[in-house]
Parts: sequence; C-alpha cells; structure tokens
Amino acid sequence: METYKDALSGKCPFGGDRIGGSFATPPTLEEWYPDRLRVETLHQNGPQADPLGADFDYKAAFESIDYEQLKADIRSFLTSSVPWWPSDYGNYGPQMIRMAWHSAGTYRIADGRGGAGEGLQRFAPISSWWDNGNTDKSRRLIWPIKQKYGNALSWADLMVLTGTVALEIMEFPTYGFAAGRRDAWEADNATYWGPELWDPNNVASFDDMVNRDKRWRGKNGDPDYDLENPLAASHQALIYVNPEGPYASGDPAASARDIRITFTRMAMNDEETVALIAGGHAFGKSHGMVKADRIGPPPEIAPMEAMGLGWHNPEGSGAAEHTMTNGIEGSWVPNPTTWDNDYLTNLFKYEWKQTKSPAGALQWQPIDPDAPRTPDAHVPGETHPLMMMTSDIALKVDPVYREICQKFLSDFDYFTLQFSKAWYKLTHRDMGPKERYFGPEAKIEDDLLWQDPIPPVDHPLIEAADVEALKTEILASGHSVSDLAFTAFSSASTYRKSDKRGGANGARLALAPQSGWAVNRRTVGVIDSLRGIMASFNGRASGGKKVSLADLIVLGGCAAVEKAAQDAGVDVTVPFAPGRMDTRPDLTDADSFEWLKPVVDGFRNYIDDRFAEITQGKVAPEQVFLDRANLLALTAPEWVALTGGLRALNLNHDSSRHGIFTDRVGVLTNDFFTVLTSMDYEWKKADDSGMTFTLDDRATGETKFTATRCDLVFGSNAQLRAVTEVYAGTDGHARFVRDFVKVWDKVMNLDRFDLRV
Repeated sequence: METYKDALSGKCPFGGDRIGGSFATPPTLEEWYPDRLRVETLHQNGPQADPLGADFDYKAAFESIDYEQLKADIRSFLTSSVPWWPSDYGNYGPQMIRMAWHSAGTYRIADGRGGAGEGLQRFAPISSWWDNGNTDKSRRLIWPIKQKYGNALSWADLMVLTGTVALEIMEFPTYGFAAGRRDAWEADNATYWGPELWDPNNVASFDDMVNRDKRWRGKNGDPDYDLENPLAASHQALIYVNPEGPYASGDPAASARDIRITFTRMAMNDEETVALIAGGHAFGKSHGMVKADRIGPPPEIAPMEAMGLGWHNPEGSGAAEHTMTNGIEGSWVPNPTTWDNDYLTNLFKYEWKQTKSPAGALQWQPIDPDAPRTPDAHVPGETHPLMMMTSDIALKVDPVYREICQKFLSDFDYFTLQFSKAWYKLTHRDMGPKERYFGPEAKIEDDLLWQDPIPPVDHPLIEAADVEALKTEILASGHSVSDLAFTAFSSASTYRKSDKRGGANGARLALAPQSGWAVNRRTVGVIDSLRGIMASFNGRASGGKKVSLADLIVLGGCAAVEKAAQDAGVDVTVPFAPGRMDTRPDLTDADSFEWLKPVVDGFRNYIDDRFAEITQGKVAPEQVFLDRANLLALTAPEWVALTGGLRALNLNHDSSRHGIFTDRVGVLTNDFFTVLTSMDYEWKKADDSGMTFTLDDRATGETKFTATRCDLVFGSNAQLRAVTEVYAGTDGHARFVRDFVKVWDKVMNLDRFDLRV
C-alpha cells in the first residue's frame, strides 16, 4: 500500500510523473481550439477574487483619511532616496509622473478599455510591457504609503495621486484630483492588446517584434495609413509610440503621423497631445545606460526570489547612473525638477543631430556646443548634453504641432493651463460621470465636455401614481411593445463598463450622432411620440413635477416588458427609478460618441455593412457580440436570458425575422430556447458565408425560421447551451421571465451612478 512517506520521497502514488492534474501545465483551450468563444471572460474579476467583499464602502473609507496628511506623506517620500533604487536628482517626482502616466495612458476610446481606473499596471500583461520597464520599482517605492492607509486608499488612486503631487512639488499648478478608482484583483484576460507575438524571456526580441507589422494598414505617409481597431498604441508593449520613430527609423515626420493616430485613439486632440508631451518632458530624464539584451525578464516571469520585481540590471548597482528603461539616455531640460518652458525653448532654439545612447538607441542632441547642458542625475558636478527623442523632434517638423508649440512658447500661462487640464483628462478619462468622483480636490463643480455632462435634476420627480398613468399613456400611443422596448434598449445599451460612458441617462439617443445611426432607425417615431407625452405631462403636472425624455424612454420599455410578460401569463412589475435628465447638443461631443456606434450588436441582430471589410474576415460576429455583453457587465446567464427576451419581443434593428423563433411576437415566451434545443429541426447554412441559416423541419423539409450566427451561438456553444437548456425546460418559463426582468432592470440602470457609488 502506498504511504504518505513514499509520496514525499518522490514516488507518486498515482503513477506517472505528475502529482495531480491541477499542478500540470496542459495546453490551453485556446491552443487546442483557437476559434472557441471565451464565454468565461464575462466572469472575470468576480466577487471571489475580491478580498474586501461586496459590502466594502470604498468612498466612506477614503473619506475617513486625513487627505492633507496623505499628501504630506507623499511629498515627504518624493524628496527622499533609498539605496536600493536611488532617486534621480534627489527627487522621485519624475519617476512617479511616468508611473501615473503609463497607468492612465493605456486608455483607448474605441472600446473604453485601459486607463488608470483599476490599477491594472500591477498585473500582466501591462506590468511586464517593455514600455513599463521599472514601473515595478515605482510601485514598490510607494508601498509604505499604501501600507499605512491600507484599504482606504486603492492602488489605482494612489498611483495617480502620487504622480499629481509629484507635479505639484516641482512647482506645477495641477487642475485637481478625484478619487474613486477601485482596484481590480486579477489580470485582465479579456482585453485585446494586439496581434503581435513576442518572446518576453528575450528583451532584445522587442526590436524584432516591432518590425513585424501586424496592426497597421498601409505605409506611414500613405492616405490609407491607419491602425487596427480598437488598438491605440503603435505596437505591442508600448503605451504610445516608439520614441525612436516608427520601427526605430529616426524619421520625425513619420513619428508625428504615429503620434497623431495614437493620441487621437486615446481621446486627445492635437493641442492636448502637444501639452502632454511638452509638459511631461519638462521633468526628469530617460534611461539607457545598458543594452537591452543584458536586462533580465519582466516581473511576470522573473525568478521567485525577485519577489515580483523584474528587469534585473547586472551592470554596476543596477540602478542610479546604471539604470535602463527604454534605452534612450539623458534629459530634455537643464532643470529637470522645476516647471518651466525650457523644453519648448530649446527644441526650437537649437538644431538637433542624431546620436546614439550607450544602449544603442537612436536619440538627438544639439549641434551648438554652447547649448545648455543638463546635470547628471547622480554624480555631482557632472553634466551632459541635452537630449531629444525622435518623437520630440516630431513636434517641430509637423506643421500643426509646430503652430501649437509656438503658441505655448509665446504664452507660458496658457501652456500651463492646457497641460494641467490635459493631465486631469488623461488621469480621469476612464472614470466615467462625476457622480463617481470624490475627495476634496475632485473638481465636481466643473463641466468638462469629455466627462459627458448631464444637467443636474432641478425639479421634483414623478411619483408612483404618475408612473402608472404615464405607462398607460405610453402603451396607448399606438406604438408596439416591440418598438417601445427597442427604443429603451437602444438608449441604455450604449453603456460600457470599461469607461462608464453611454447609457440611457441624458437621452443622447435623441441627439446626434446616435439619432442618425442606422441601428437606431426604429426609435425615431417612438421618440417623437414620447416628446409629445413629456410636453403634455410637464404642462399639466402640479407641484413643479416634471418627467424627462430619458425617463420616458426607459419607462416605455418597462411598460412594454410588463405587458409582454402578462400576455405570456406571468404578472411582473418591472422596477423603475426616475431621476434621469436630458442633456443638450452643446454638452455632447459628437465625434467622441461616434466611437460608441456598434459594428456588431448581436442583441439587436445588427451587423454593419462594412463588418467583413473592417475585420478582414478575422473576427466572427459572435465574438463581437460577446465583447458587447462584456461591456454591459453581463454574466453568461444574464446574456442568455436577455437575448432570449429580446428575440421574443423582436428587437431586431430592422424588424427582420432572424432569431424570432415564435408565432407570438411581442409576448415574453421561452420559445427562443425551446426551438434552439429541439431536435425536430435541422439548421442549414443559407449562404456560403455562413452568416445566416434556415431551420428546416426534419420530417417535411419545410423552413420554419431563419437565424444569424448571433442567434445560433446560444445553441452551439457548450456553456451558453447549458444555460439555454435551463430556460427551455418545462419548468423554465417562469424562471426565464423573472431573470429577464432582472437583467432588463440592470441594463436600464447601468449608468445610474446617482443611485450608487
């Protein structure tokens, strides 16, 4: 008989050479089945991963902090130095600005992912990107502050606040700081960061990786030159662009084109772009004293004894004057710890020539031998020539950037204001509405266009009796249950949890650009009718009560769902909370909201005509459908229940019959699920592309229904089918109606941060 002692001696009681399958490293499901639908991404960052629990009130915890003492602690740290990682110039400020900037700079406007909001710089892959070299040291340096304030201060807030205070101690007047970022507790496995593959064990492979051009269309300078959506960085493992120019070419004009594309994808206009680059490079230095192939692996695969620190540098002390980050060496300015306009002054005053850093990276220095020099960051009395990157020279050669630089040069106060506002936008862009902001310096009194402002409630809200009367009036308006529900869902489903944009509050469905989207055509007549109902009610209501169009849109959907459920034999009350307000065109950044327009919306069975061209056949519609479910913060059961209900109500964007597996349209039946699980029928491709299908009776060959890939996925994918079967059972109908109402209410209120913080 096998004993515990035998097992410890190396003999496995199970035979073979493994002790339990959970300790092995098998091929991943993606390696086995590369096209599988990763439904499990909907459950990332679940409550099981959070050690603080669902009841933890971060706002109350943060507000219990002595905020001024917290800032004093940060200031004290910033002007200190520790032997294991000495501060440049005796000031950690520039290093902490870089940490905060790189935490926030992953944001991208296409899908709202990235940004500083969850402190994801702590986890792979972001933690181990080449461009984030040594940010692990920055976070470890501020651990004593995090430890002191514990759970009352998130890592995400601390990183941004430390960078902001760093600007302040170097005499820069910041715009403000809002807390409210709640930490993630696990790596982000859902976000697509790009198509490139590279070997993280071999730092030198970075150069090879950027030369494999997989995310760009066309050549730099051509009219069709553009970046794959939803990506924003110019290459894998970078935050913005290659500072040496595209593919380390040293071409400033080409660098300017990359800068404009990437910063635009990160929601910055030209003036904000110049302000951030010129402002950020007014401080600190770049590090490139050791060749890349000498540097050890990043944190995610560093040796155990490194305790989460990566990029081990074997030269000298491995830090201070031997530091290596992006390979470029030197400072942009003579006074690297003081806010001034020397960066722009020197950029335009002197001509620059290409040189190379000790690490071999391409950089620039002044031709004039009498140009100012910059002090060594660690060796007293030693000085060096000023340094510029190719991405800096780009500001000088691009005509638009050059004009902005000249404006900043002639008006330093204006430049200061624009950098302060751009920094605030950079570090707060992904936080969503101001209802999520808190702290003494949150600037919640200001309305900034990128915050998608909505006017505050300025009137008494409707009450229960008003709600019932309005529902009756809406249902009597002549619009079908389907159209009313479609309009409500179209308004609410623009929400995305990534950057908390979109949603029903504000009634932007009635404003450009959403009012002109093809997917929203069915809403136009309903909105016109609801405007009339609003005007009538607000004209006759007593006590100053008013109802907004935003509330009426949602209320119409709630009334429609209740009627559809009742017609199916189930009495339900769909929750409704008034309090939404209508925003205005002048408070709506139409260009910014255009990024919320769906390419695929499986909920409404919509596929853009250009989908195949946009994706080049590399992405299936159901994969984008999954992504939209993820952005709506749905679980797999919620995704299934919601879609089944929408099909029963026929919320297809064009009222087509795809996926409408019922003869009782507008009734909240579970027919969608019973048909999907039935073996009385056979599904067949309706075209060679495999995008549409017919359901044929096996006995007669008669076509009963038609469908898209966004319908059949709920029967073909194993995880989704398992849930579908729950609702298809003889006992599944009542459960389905209950679950649909619950998820409907969730979607209608995803953006109601006035109800929760």
